Amino acid sequence: MTTEVTSPPTSASPTARQVWTRTRGVALALVLLLVAAVAIAVVRSDARHGRLDPRSADPSGSRAVAELLADRGVDTRVVTTLDEAAAAAGPDTTLLVAVPDLLTPRQQTRLRAATEDSGGRTVLVASGIASVERLAPDVMADPANSLDSTLEPGCDLPAAVRAGNADTGGIRYSSAHPDADECYRSHRLATLVRVPAPSGAGDTVLLGAPDILLNDRLDEHGNASLALQLLGSRPHLVWYLPTPADAAGTEDEKSFFDLLPSGWLWGTLQLFVAAALAALWRARRLGPLVPEQLPVAIRASETVEGRARLYRTADARDRAALALRSATRTRLAPLVGVPGTQAHAPEALIPALSARLDGDGPSPHTLLFGPPPGDDAALIRLADQLDALERQVRRP
Repeated sequence: MTTEVTSPPTSASPTARQVWTRTRGVALALVLLLVAAVAIAVVRSDARHGRLDPRSADPSGSRAVAELLADRGVDTRVVTTLDEAAAAAGPDTTLLVAVPDLLTPRQQTRLRAATEDSGGRTVLVASGIASVERLAPDVMADPANSLDSTLEPGCDLPAAVRAGNADTGGIRYSSAHPDADECYRSHRLATLVRVPAPSGAGDTVLLGAPDILLNDRLDEHGNASLALQLLGSRPHLVWYLPTPADAAGTEDEKSFFDLLPSGWLWGTLQLFVAAALAALWRARRLGPLVPEQLPVAIRASETVEGRARLYRTADARDRAALALRSATRTRLAPLVGVPGTQAHAPEALIPALSARLDGDGPSPHTLLFGPPPGDDAALIRLADQLDALERQVRRP
C-alpha cells in the first residue's frame, strides 16, 4: 500500500491571523477617529441648534427677546421661506432676516423688491458682503470685522441713545445715504446703520452682530433695550429664518458642498490626513535587501527542475544553454589551472582544457562557447556532452 506524505506548505505569505495582528492597531485608530469626528459633529450641531430662533431657549436662541416683545403687545411669527417673508412685508410689520447671507442673489433681489416700498422696517442681522449690496444698496460692508464686542452709541438715533453701550461689534458698515444713522462705531465704521426708505415711510436697519438678540447676552449692557426698540416699533414682527432648502429650485442654486456645514468638511479632511499619516507610519521602509532563511528546506534538484520548467515554458533554450555552459566553465577553470576571473575567456580556458583532453569527441570550444541549440533535443544533447566533458577532465 502506498502512503502519500503531504509536505509542509512552502508559501511565505502571511496568514489571516498575522494580517489582523499587524493591522488591528491601524483599524482601531481609524475607528476611534471616526467616532471622535461624529461626536464632535454632533456636539457642534447641538451647540448651534435653534440659533437665532425665537422659539429656542438655548443660549444661542432668541426666545427671551420674543417673550419681552410679547409683553409689550408685539406678536412674533417665524417664517422659513422667502414667499412667506415677502408676503408678510407691510407698514405695520418689522421683518427680521436672521442670516441674509444664506439667501441666493436672486432671493436677495426679490426680498429687496418686496420690502423697499412696504412702509415697514427690515432688520438685517450680520449681513455680509454677499448680501448687503442687494438688500441695502446704499450700504457697503467692510471685509474686516470689529475687534471689540461692546461699543458706545456715538450717534443721535433715539434707540441707540436710550440703550447706551451694547454688544453690536461684528460686521462694520459705511453708508452713502445722506440721512443714514451710523451708530456704534469701531475705527470710524458703524456696526449699526439705519437707512430710511425712499418713500420715507419705512427703513432698513443693519445690525453687525446678533449678540443683542441671544438669550445669554440679552441681560448685558443695553442689549435688551436696543433689541426691544429695534424690533418693537411695529405691532407685528416676522422672524425670517432662511434655510438651505428654501434655495432649492432657484436658478442660482448652491452646490452640495456649499450646503454642508463647515464642521463636516473639516472633519473629513482630518480623517484623510490621519489615514495618510497612519499609512506612512505603518509602511515598510525601503532599504537594502536582508537575507532570510526559507521556512522549509528545498532540495537542489527541485530548484533545478523548477527553473528548467520556467525555461521550457518561455522557450528560452538560449538562456538555458548559456546557464549550463557558464556553470561548466566555472567548474572547469580551477581544474585546469585557469584563474576564476578568466574562466569565461576562450583564449585562456580552451588551450588549458585541450591539454587535458585526448582529442576524441566534440570540440571543447563548440561545447563551451558555441551557438545556442536549435531545439529541445539539441539542448539535452548539449547538457550530456558538457557532463561528459567535465567527467573526462576530472578523470585522474
